[in-house]
Amino acid sequence: MSTPIKIHQAADHVGQDVTLAGWVQKRADKGKLQFITLRDGSGAMQCVVFKKNLPEEQFDAARHITLESAVTISGSLRAEPRAPGGYELDAASFAVVGRAADPYPLAPKRDGGEHGSDFLLNHRHLWLRDPRQTAILRIRATLVKAIRDWLDSNDFTLVDTPIITPSAAEGTSNLFATKYFDEPAYLAQTGQLYSEATIGAFGRVYCFGPTFRAEKSDTRRHAMEFWMVEPEMAFTELAENMEIIEQFVSYCIQTVLRERAVELAALERDTSRLQNVLPPFPRIHYDDAVKLLQANGYPDFPWGEDFGAPHEDAISAQFDKPVFVHHYPRGVKAFYMQPDPERPDTVLACDLIAPEGYGEIVGGSQRMHDYQTLVDAIDAHKLPRAAYEWYLDLRQYGTQPHSGFGMGLERVLMWLAGLPHIREALPFPRLYRRFYP
Repeated sequence: MSTPIKIHQAADHVGQDVTLAGWVQKRADKGKLQFITLRDGSGAMQCVVFKKNLPEEQFDAARHITLESAVTISGSLRAEPRAPGGYELDAASFAVVGRAADPYPLAPKRDGGEHGSDFLLNHRHLWLRDPRQTAILRIRATLVKAIRDWLDSNDFTLVDTPIITPSAAEGTSNLFATKYFDEPAYLAQTGQLYSEATIGAFGRVYCFGPTFRAEKSDTRRHAMEFWMVEPEMAFTELAENMEIIEQFVSYCIQTVLRERAVELAALERDTSRLQNVLPPFPRIHYDDAVKLLQANGYPDFPWGEDFGAPHEDAISAQFDKPVFVHHYPRGVKAFYMQPDPERPDTVLACDLIAPEGYGEIVGGSQRMHDYQTLVDAIDAHKLPRAAYEWYLDLRQYGTQPHSGFGMGLERVLMWLAGLPHIREALPFPRLYRRFYP
């Protein structure tokens, strides 16, 4: 009897008759010998189909099988150091489950050229089968688990927040508007405001899910739909917030380095700098960041402006690990951020900028906890007071200093995997001018 197994279980079945079920990733025609690389989701294995070992019709089916056809192959499993993965299957039977149309759209081009990014994105449903894309998404899955594991182990409770909201957390200019029956509504750009409500019940919470930004930004770092993890903590001020961020980020990076070394190597990612991502991270005041920019290629950068991608890159280039910039000008940050009592033109906020040109990966702040200060901020930003009455209530019933942050999953994945564009960090990216398939 042949034992059905997954390819990743090969080491436990050497010398046995096994059956593999998967998709034809490659085929090499050597006449009476067919070399078929089979992929089953857990790995890939070379299968040797020798004409004398199979019925004629099965060998003929193997010889003419198309790329990405679904098949089952049974035979003797043996160790073979020269084969990819170290194991090889000597086929004794070959059955077609689902024959793929020919030619396969993403087959290597005959002229040796590469498929363009638009072509690949139009065929994203097939491009995901590429070994590179598979490696990226395995790293993503491990990163997601690391995020949850650290938070769950450090007294944070997962509390889900709504995706459809009646108001904006940071203004409506970059939100996707919709209708909630006959009332205006928006796709959430953050779950933060709702998490501020739930800390009154749990102390430390986080939400983790898709968020939406209608920014007409066609850059390598921007997606219109992305995943963000947002922890929120009662009785926490800016300094402690930064300590928590660096511990959290370091744990996530080191976990992926340890558990996804094979995939990172397949991506040819140089991980030497990632090994150095350990607390503490350097911290610089916004004032000093401006001076740093003025001394490193941006002599006219004015105090009071937010940093763009080139400025973040110039700042991070001065450090060998992520760097915090804190105490931003109040005018470039969200309405809910706590002003510095010693210098009210700045807020108790921080951004964590990744090295190697990957920009901001975390944004955090201490939140306003005084009722009247928040009322004044809502009025100053011309936000609809009625939509925020529940948020103001939080400042009347047990208010306290509290802080939180948001980390963009895809930004961190880009940095971890060394990706040139965010489109590879999402299974089905939603980009400016693109939401197919």
